[in-house]
Amino acid sequence: MQKFTDHLLHSLPIEDGRRGHLVFDAACPGLGVRIGVRGTRMFVVQWRDPVTRQKVRQPIGVWGNITIKKAREAARGVLGDVAKGLNPKAELQRQRLEAERKRRDAALTLEVLVDEWAVLHLASCRKRYRTEAVRAIRRAFSNLLKRPAAEITRTSVLDVLDTLVRGGKLAMAARTLAYARAAFRWAQRRGMVAANPFEGLPVPRGARARERVLSDAELSEIWVATSKLGYPWGPFFRIALLTLQRREEVAGMRWPELSSDLALWTLPGERMKNGKTHTVHVPEPARAILRQMPRIEGCDLVFSTTGRTPVSGFSKAKAAVDAAIYQARAEAAALLGRRREKLANWRMHDFRRTGVSTLARLGFDSIVADKILAHQPARLLGVAAVYQLYDFARERTAALEAWAAYLLKDEFNNK
Repeated sequence: MQKFTDHLLHSLPIEDGRRGHLVFDAACPGLGVRIGVRGTRMFVVQWRDPVTRQKVRQPIGVWGNITIKKAREAARGVLGDVAKGLNPKAELQRQRLEAERKRRDAALTLEVLVDEWAVLHLASCRKRYRTEAVRAIRRAFSNLLKRPAAEITRTSVLDVLDTLVRGGKLAMAARTLAYARAAFRWAQRRGMVAANPFEGLPVPRGARARERVLSDAELSEIWVATSKLGYPWGPFFRIALLTLQRREEVAGMRWPELSSDLALWTLPGERMKNGKTHTVHVPEPARAILRQMPRIEGCDLVFSTTGRTPVSGFSKAKAAVDAAIYQARAEAAALLGRRREKLANWRMHDFRRTGVSTLARLGFDSIVADKILAHQPARLLGVAAVYQLYDFARERTAALEAWAAYLLKDEFNNK
């Protein structure tokens, strides 16, 4: 054993052609040089693992890239850690894994996370939902998009949401919170992030879920008002009211989706919010409306003004319904010598809430109502959601027929 010098290391031979021949330094016990078959000299430090008592040789660097002095300093540092009961090789591996984790975290920005969520998870969801969810997150958190997702904090999230609330955008703040929380939950389940900064945050005050249920009188007025609208809007509102499906789903209805007798409507998964195929019983009054509707040559859309795209402009169409209701109220008020009653605000989505609330009063199970709306029934979560495969088709048929009968009872028809 000799003290390492540059001259010594340069002159060390490869003994008998052996690979990995090891020579140790007399000036620093534990420091050695492994001589490669091509003449490379690799510094290594040798120690015995304090737990397993096995001999460990850890590379330090190649002579020429580091000096003998630097190699001795590194070896003494490693051997010092061993004397403290540490495992330098395990610590080095931990540092490498930590560095790799930091590189991955830096690459997974909020923008990348949202894009991957959209491509891998939202691909099976309705296009409108996917577009709105991504747009809302990008707009609200535009200043955080380039930041690593793992570094998004609850404080930074609350700053953004509070700004929306202070600007009077309560509903937008609530929706953005819901979208971002869902995106991070997906990423957390995949091991992409360790925590969800949106989890457990309170929904902004004033942004409660809408609870509007239309009264029987309001349903009657809407039904009568739609009779004064021609194709496509009159039939559109009535089909939506009778089937309790979302306005975009009704607007996109296609003749091939309907059975030959018009009694069953099958919506493909790409048109559904949850991405799953949904079947809807079409009650007889709705079938009667469909039988009387015109068909546009070369177009399979049930509701279209262009022959190429589904109807849109829902706000203007609803305004026409409201105008017809106002007119009817004005005429009734004039006959009775009273002031016209003010019209309470309503939305098409209120049809669904009103319908299932009525079905509950009529004695139908909440599972049936949820199935009609294409919701996951609250009572069929967890294991039940996996093993309960019955589709309640017979019960859904009975429920929608009962809803149509309730909607069209004599007073609703103004008979």
